[in-house]
Amino acid sequence: QVQLVESGGGLVQAGGSLRLSCAASGSIFSVRTMGWYRQAPGKQRELVAIIGITTGGSTMYADSVKGRFTISGDNAKTTVYLQMNSLKPEDTAVYYCNANSGYQHYWGQGTQVTVSS
Repeated sequence: QVQLVESGGGLVQAGGSLRLSCAASGSIFSVRTMGWYRQAPGKQRELVAIIGITTGGSTMYADSVKGRFTISGDNAKTTVYLQMNSLKPEDTAVYYCNANSGYQHYWGQGTQVTVSS
């Protein structure tokens, strides 16, 4: 089992920045990728960004956040960050941390990000 705890959400004006953190614990040796997803009211959960834990830190981003968001991890591979710049009202959502072992997905409890116009 892998436990994930997110932090760093909040309210920010359009054009502002936030940094989300996700701390992983438990069977982290099994994790192959970690990432961030988000779910806005009335919409499906969507991928925001992924970082490879076993692939030298390769990253992938949704087109909607490319150039504005940056995903990174610490050297111990136990914490993943999402730096969000130039935030837009359409970025408003609950952001969920995800860890994927290849066999199972693990999710955090979610953190609210609200961007006011």
